[in-house]
Amino acid sequence: MFVQRTRVLQISLIAILSAFVVELAFGLYSNSLALITDATHALLDSVVTVVLLLAARLAIKPPDAEHTYGHGKIESLGGLFGGIAILLIAIFFIYESIVRMQRPPPAVLPGVLALTAGFYTIGVDIFRISLLRKTIAKIGGETLKADFYHAFMDLGSTIIAIIGIALVTIGFYYGDFIAALILGVLLAYLSLKLIYKTSSDLTDIISPDLVSQVRTIVSKTDDVVSTGAILMRKSGDTMFADITISLRADVSFDKAHEISSRVEGNIKNAIPNLETTIHFEPSWENVPRDSKIHELVSSMKDVKGVHNVSSYSSEGKIFGSLHVMVDREINLEQAHKISELIEENIQKNIPEIDHVTIHLEPYVTVPQTFKVEEKETEKIAKLINEYSEIKKVGRIVALNFKDILKIDVDCSFDKDLSIENVHDLTSQLEQKIKSHFKNAIITIHPEPL
Repeated sequence: MFVQRTRVLQISLIAILSAFVVELAFGLYSNSLALITDATHALLDSVVTVVLLLAARLAIKPPDAEHTYGHGKIESLGGLFGGIAILLIAIFFIYESIVRMQRPPPAVLPGVLALTAGFYTIGVDIFRISLLRKTIAKIGGETLKADFYHAFMDLGSTIIAIIGIALVTIGFYYGDFIAALILGVLLAYLSLKLIYKTSSDLTDIISPDLVSQVRTIVSKTDDVVSTGAILMRKSGDTMFADITISLRADVSFDKAHEISSRVEGNIKNAIPNLETTIHFEPSWENVPRDSKIHELVSSMKDVKGVHNVSSYSSEGKIFGSLHVMVDREINLEQAHKISELIEENIQKNIPEIDHVTIHLEPYVTVPQTFKVEEKETEKIAKLINEYSEIKKVGRIVALNFKDILKIDVDCSFDKDLSIENVHDLTSQLEQKIKSHFKNAIITIHPEPL
C-alpha cells in the first residue's frame, strides 16, 4: 500500500512539474499573465506534492517508544498542510481577480500559443485526476486526497485561464477575472472541507455512529453481559478502539480470553481497519448464588479452601451452607472467628441470604514427594476387610512425608448400591482409618462390581 501510494505521488509530481515548465515558458513568450499565474500555481502545487510525499513516507514508520500508535497522524498533518495551501491559493485567486478587474488591459494580449500551453496542462490535470481517483478508491490515504484536490484545482484554474485567454481574444477582457473569482470561491470551499476533515482526525474526533456500531457488535456477542466505555481514535488509515466489557464473574480466565477474542473477531469482520484492545471486568449479574458465595469466601484471608457450597429457600427465607478449610494448627476459638467473618461477609454482599451454616475443616498441605510405606498397607487392608459391603479391595498406597500419611484406596461395592450408601460407607471407612493413623489424608475410590 505504501509503495503504491508513494509511486502515485511521484508520478503526479513529475506530471505537474512538466506543466509548470510548459506554462511558464509559453506564458512568458506570449505575455499571458493568466498562464504565468497558473504556472506559479503549478509550481506551488509541486512543492505541496513533495511535502505530501514526505508525509506519506513518514506515516508508514512502525510504532516506536514515542509513537505507540504509529505515525499515521503525520499523514493527516500532510493533508492539513495541503488544505491550507489550497485555501491560500484560492484567496490569492479571489484577490487577484478583483484587483485585475480594476486595471486597464495590457498592451500585448495572449493568443494561440498560450492556448496550446493551457490545453497541454489540462491533459496533465485530467491524467492526474484519473490516476489519483483510482488509487484513492483502492487504498485511500489523506495525502492522496489532498493531491487529488490539488489536481482538481489545477484543472479548474487552467480551464479558467484558457477561458480568460479566449475571451480576451474576442475583446471581453474582464471575463477571465470573473471566472477566476468563481473558481476561487469554489476552491476556498473545497479547501475548508479538507482542513476540517484532517484537523478532525488530528483532534481524535470520531463518528458517534461508528461508536454505536461497535457497541452493537460487542453487545450482540455471546456471553458478553454488558458493554462499558468505548474509546476510539484514528491514526492514518487505521482506527484504534479500547473497549471495556463485563463478563460473568465466575467464568475462568481462559473462557474470558476466548470471549474477548470473539468480540475482536466480530468487530474485525465488520470494520477491517479497526484495531481493538479489550478490557474485561467481572459482573455478578446472572451469576448463580452458590458461585457468588464460593468466589466471595475463597478470596478471604485465612480461608484455605471452599467446597460443598449450597443454598436453598424455606418458608420465604434463604439459607446457605458451605465447607471451609482453615489452618489445621489453629484452635477452635480462632477458627470460629474466621467463621464469623465469613458469615458477615456473605450477608453484607449477598443480603438476600438470611442464615449461613459453615462447616470448618482442617487444611493439610499435600507435599509433592512422599516415601512409600509398604508396612502400613497391610494394616489398612485389615481395617477395610471389616466391612462386608466392600466386595473387593484393590490397590492400596500409603505414602509418608514427615508427619503426614497419604493413603489412596481402590475398593469395589455392589453395583446396585446407591451412591448415598457408598458415600456413607466410605466416610465411615475414612474415620476408622484416621483413628489408627494420625494426620492421615485419605482418598477412597469406589468402583462397581
